[in-house]
Amino acid sequence: MSAREGLRADSTHFTLEGAPFLILGGSIHYFRVPKAYWRDRLLKLKACGLNTLTTYVPWNQHEPERGVYLFQEQLDMEAYIRLAGELGLWVILRPGPYICAEWDLGGLPSWLLQDKKMKLRTTYSGFTSAVNSYFDNLIPRITPLQFKNGGPIIAVQVENEYGSYAKDEQYLSFIKEALLSRGISELLLTSDNHEGLKCGRVDGVLQTVNLQKLSFGDVQHLAELQPKKPLMVMEYWSGWFDVWGEPHHVFAAQEMISIVRELLDRGISINFYMFHGGTNFGFMNGAVDFGTYKPQTSSYDYDAPLTESGDYTTKYHLLRNLLSTYNKEPISEPPAVQSRRAYEPVVVSHYISLWETLQCAETHFRADDPISMENLPANHNNGQSYGYTLYQTDIYSGGELNSRNHVHDRALVFIDRELIGVLDYRTQRVKIPHSKSERILSLLVENCGRVNYGPALDSQQKGLIGDITLQDVPLKKFSMYCLDMKTSFINRLQSQKWMSVGQKPSYPAFFRGTLVVDQPTDTFVKLPNWSKGVVFVNGQNLGRHWSVGPQKTLYLPGPWLRSGDNEIIVFEELKAAETIHFAENPEYGKTIEVSTQLFCTLI
Repeated sequence: MSAREGLRADSTHFTLEGAPFLILGGSIHYFRVPKAYWRDRLLKLKACGLNTLTTYVPWNQHEPERGVYLFQEQLDMEAYIRLAGELGLWVILRPGPYICAEWDLGGLPSWLLQDKKMKLRTTYSGFTSAVNSYFDNLIPRITPLQFKNGGPIIAVQVENEYGSYAKDEQYLSFIKEALLSRGISELLLTSDNHEGLKCGRVDGVLQTVNLQKLSFGDVQHLAELQPKKPLMVMEYWSGWFDVWGEPHHVFAAQEMISIVRELLDRGISINFYMFHGGTNFGFMNGAVDFGTYKPQTSSYDYDAPLTESGDYTTKYHLLRNLLSTYNKEPISEPPAVQSRRAYEPVVVSHYISLWETLQCAETHFRADDPISMENLPANHNNGQSYGYTLYQTDIYSGGELNSRNHVHDRALVFIDRELIGVLDYRTQRVKIPHSKSERILSLLVENCGRVNYGPALDSQQKGLIGDITLQDVPLKKFSMYCLDMKTSFINRLQSQKWMSVGQKPSYPAFFRGTLVVDQPTDTFVKLPNWSKGVVFVNGQNLGRHWSVGPQKTLYLPGPWLRSGDNEIIVFEELKAAETIHFAENPEYGKTIEVSTQLFCTLI
């Protein structure tokens, strides 16, 4: 028997099994969608008329510590790819190792940053040896799922938007060879925005382009760079991501449809990024920094055709109508939407001050100088990746405390557990009242999310990354507590002495309440009159809440609830209310149309 012929790019159109093939793809990331809903979301993608699923693979989730590989449950990438195949979808896999994705450090593990000489996304030996070890574990999981082996994977992407980074001419060749030598044999692709195309090329690999509007001539530019090859928009941006403190981005459905119609009429293959955005659960959001650091929200709704909770939108229905004309056979009926409900508000019953939980910290470490999160001797010496770190030292005077821009990213400053100010990139000085008595200075530093795109990638150490001074003298003799707030930490809190809420809490603090559920159903957590912190339900980290918005609700998937009692814990930095509310629908705040200027900053 002759081998099946997979996806080919030998002329101006793709072929699959020797027949012309138009890729109609959609991005849904398994790590952003509760596993219980994978099937539902993929069925909705297929029912829209799409034939291909694309997904990234997040290295920092699959290898959280050196040599520790996680591919179970929520991270069962192979099950996700097999499911797509069972549902009749092809798969384009984007294994990185860098993925961007508005994901902490673009998917790279933070332990890479322990190497002071580290040059991410280059052929620096410290980076390539880590990639080789990871690929030795990852790629053998992928190869059996390739088209030639009867699987759904028809193409694999080489890195991601490297033309916009382009720090090492040998790097893309290294990644290409790393894939080929381990048995990847399907079509290889790269993907870049307009400006990145000229530096993102590698021999024998098909180039694709990322865009939202056609006014920049991106497709024509790709056609000129790569004549007599099929054209594909690997990321057709269906909306855009949000950052804290700015409006929620939307992209008009009618405008999107008219652009998509034009692309399809020209025979151009397309992948919707995102088709369904999902959620940056936990602390996994990324950040942008083109001169100003801006962390992204926990919601990754993206104004995509399917909402954060999997609902249909006007975009979805218009797109389905359009794509039905490009499908030779009738497309399937869309599945029913999950029910959602607004549970009755939960009254907070108990709290425990952060100061009373320090014995639950993952690591307590003393050193003369402050140490960044990544270099703390936590997690089997892989450092701390996410969450908060508390730095404490004794002071014997007052004056000006200067962070020297060494607070990454935001610190609450306390004297003897009383809040006196906040330090961040904008505010680098705090006045400390004078006193001759010994006092404890505490800085609770939050990693708000590592930059995932752009030149700042190499400098994403978090916590205190250098000296801070009092009256120009560097402070010494620090105690440091790793507060990464993993499930194990939340579980350890249970054995501590919680106070009933009658007494005035000392902030920051954890607040606890019980949600009694009859039938578990999707909902959104809403915290009016709270300030800033993190929400945990049954030990699962839903993400961050912050009154600056735009996001006002956190998605709580029904499968993460159980019939009976459900424990809700809210970590609150500054100001709690007496109740935790729920909503049937999300609130993403004031909206703004995705602007042309946005793309100018990207290209």
